[in-house]
Amino acid sequence: MGYREMYERWLTFDEETRKELTGLDEREIEDRFYRELEFGTGGLRGVIGAGTNRMNIYTVRKATQGLANYILKKGIGNPSVALAYDSRRYSDVFAKEAALVLNANGIKTYIYKELRPTPMLSFVVRRLNLTAGIVITASHNPKEYNGYKVYWSDGGQITEEHAKGILKEITSVDYGDIKTIDFERASMDGLYNYIEDEVEEDYIDLVKGLTINKSLIDKMADEIKIIYTPLHGTGNVPVRRVLKELGYKHVSVVKEQEMPDPNFSTVKYPNPEEHEVFTIALEMAKRDGADLILGTDPDCDRVGVVVKNNEGEYVVLTGNQTGALLTYYMLSQLKELNKMPENPVVVKTIVTTELARRICDDFGVEIIDVLTGFKYIGEKIKEFEERGDKNFIVGFEESYGYLAGTFVRDKDGVIASSLICEMAAYYKSRGMSLYDGIMELYERYGYFREDLKSITLKGIEGSEKIKAIMEDLRNNTPKELAGYRVVKVKDYKVGLEKDLLSGDKADINLPKSNVIQLILEDGSIVTARPSGTEPKIKFYFATIGRDMKDSSDKIENMKKEILRITE
Repeated sequence: MGYREMYERWLTFDEETRKELTGLDEREIEDRFYRELEFGTGGLRGVIGAGTNRMNIYTVRKATQGLANYILKKGIGNPSVALAYDSRRYSDVFAKEAALVLNANGIKTYIYKELRPTPMLSFVVRRLNLTAGIVITASHNPKEYNGYKVYWSDGGQITEEHAKGILKEITSVDYGDIKTIDFERASMDGLYNYIEDEVEEDYIDLVKGLTINKSLIDKMADEIKIIYTPLHGTGNVPVRRVLKELGYKHVSVVKEQEMPDPNFSTVKYPNPEEHEVFTIALEMAKRDGADLILGTDPDCDRVGVVVKNNEGEYVVLTGNQTGALLTYYMLSQLKELNKMPENPVVVKTIVTTELARRICDDFGVEIIDVLTGFKYIGEKIKEFEERGDKNFIVGFEESYGYLAGTFVRDKDGVIASSLICEMAAYYKSRGMSLYDGIMELYERYGYFREDLKSITLKGIEGSEKIKAIMEDLRNNTPKELAGYRVVKVKDYKVGLEKDLLSGDKADINLPKSNVIQLILEDGSIVTARPSGTEPKIKFYFATIGRDMKDSSDKIENMKKEILRITE
């Protein structure tokens, strides 16, 4: 069916949809209907609105009917699914609609009574031993977006195998095939259930149980000043509760960003990677002399950190810096307190700082690389448990995602906030800030520096341009970048690493993914990867220099060269 025919069909769905679609120009109609909203390895994400290429109750129902069909064909006895949602527009509506589709297919659902962080969805799937989970969120995307993420029974995001199976079922579903049921009927029949408060209590207790050095917190609890902002999202209740129950005496919330707000009215993007989101918090910090600012994104799976530098100015740490600090802190404290388990392991993604490798080597701890995406870290935790051969310490990715413990299988802003505060207390007990801490690591292990450049290319033309850029890098690999020879190319799409000097080839033992890495002779790395959730191509840059200026200069030169090549 062509986009025009589909458009005409949608005009018959309901009055509100018809009103939204009437009067659109041809280009807008094509953009809304030229494809189905893509169900990737994590689920759906798109602009809210009417159309097959938008987030709305019909695309949510269609995806859920496909998921229901997949679960039922698996022949799982007494199938059940948990649901959670964030503060975005229609998140609660989409969660309820998804639950009722599942209920109409005879699948029990368990839904949080109020908005809750994504990691708590991962937790409840494991805690209640459910078949799968759905969380309605678009993470840190602009307010126009929403999304739909699917988790499996291990609490991790669905694997490639499940994603392909679910996509196949979704593709075969016609809008006329979708089942649904009245809320009252679903509730009476015991199909639609709310998650009990005791489940949340268990989660909070487990988060607090990850504390490594409680005596340190007790000693510094009245000394350290913390400012927290949930950025209008789901972190407000659980983050503040954990910090309070651990004993921190001076935790202030940014009032203007405390309550859920689907318009994210105080920020351009609710993304803790964007420095601007901390504007109000910074004013508070300067007034109150805070040691630390924490900010979680709307679904509270990522956290940004702001600390004082040597000049007393507040600076935002990168995800790589925070992750490296957490790695060092956890390993050093576990060793010092004789709590290090046997066969400890740290997991990071291929685009995350190599500083973590230096730290792990120093402590004699294994470190493993996985593809970009926290679900791959979750998969590794599952492997470790099934084999019983390694003990997971911490996992992180450069985009502000961190996890300790194994009761959650996705990045967790509540867990991370707790450990970051403990880490800040440790450094303050030494008369240092977290900025001093990262400088100490640079001096000890080398001046590592990383950066990211995202290029947004929207629509059909943008999608084609992204494909062309990747194919050009793959087939016409530059011989040098920023004055350094390109000595190796890693093509994760074909699973092959090639040494450009010797011609030798080696297999990459990771799942196939459309990622290309260029390794330069000075050890610098440039990684190209199309985003799986946004119309972007991302370039990750990593290097190590003689000092901070040398590292920064190298990064800037590589960025300029890549932008010139891609243009």
